[in-house]
Amino acid sequence: MNFKKSLLLVVILLLADQLSKIYIKTHFELGESVEVFSWFKILFIENEGAAWGTKLSDILPLSEKTGKLILTVFRLLAIGGIGYWLWDILRKNANTTLVVAVSLIFAGAIGNIIDSVFYGQLFNHSYGQIATLGSDDPYAGLFYGKVVDMLYFPMIDTVWPDWIPFVGGKAFRFFEPVFNIADTAISTGVGILLVFNKTAFEKRDNQKEK
Repeated sequence: MNFKKSLLLVVILLLADQLSKIYIKTHFELGESVEVFSWFKILFIENEGAAWGTKLSDILPLSEKTGKLILTVFRLLAIGGIGYWLWDILRKNANTTLVVAVSLIFAGAIGNIIDSVFYGQLFNHSYGQIATLGSDDPYAGLFYGKVVDMLYFPMIDTVWPDWIPFVGGKAFRFFEPVFNIADTAISTGVGILLVFNKTAFEKRDNQKEK
């Protein structure tokens, strides 16, 4: 896989991710949902933290604002590292499996960092209203934006039987997390590296630099 194809994959994923987020942000109030199927809903939430909404301030003795800034800076540094990795494997003519996986991770990471860095300045808040792109009343400063999530797959939504100890009678829902296209790209890329590890990292003879 050459540089142009990798770039095309990254650009397509970024466009799909950002267009879907902008549409949701400018057409849904926070918490609003639309049922597509019984097992799939569009549900607009905003994520202030890392995966699954985890915040540094929940783990370390930091204010939410400081934790958010540290997380955003860390993500920027991570993107720089992933970008270098992608450039390096393309330069070394690595196999397609590895290039596709890293391209997916890179595109997903950029997609979410755009939200974190810029969305606070691009939109006003979504609490009880539909946000406006380019608002004169932005909801946060640069680097303090929230990641837009909307894909929700409650494939099983039921209650534990009463006879089961500890959880009997309590709600059980699978799959609980709400995510976005960028998250999907990252998860798919990581999954490819885990499942096809030997193929992705196989050594090639007579590698040609691009």
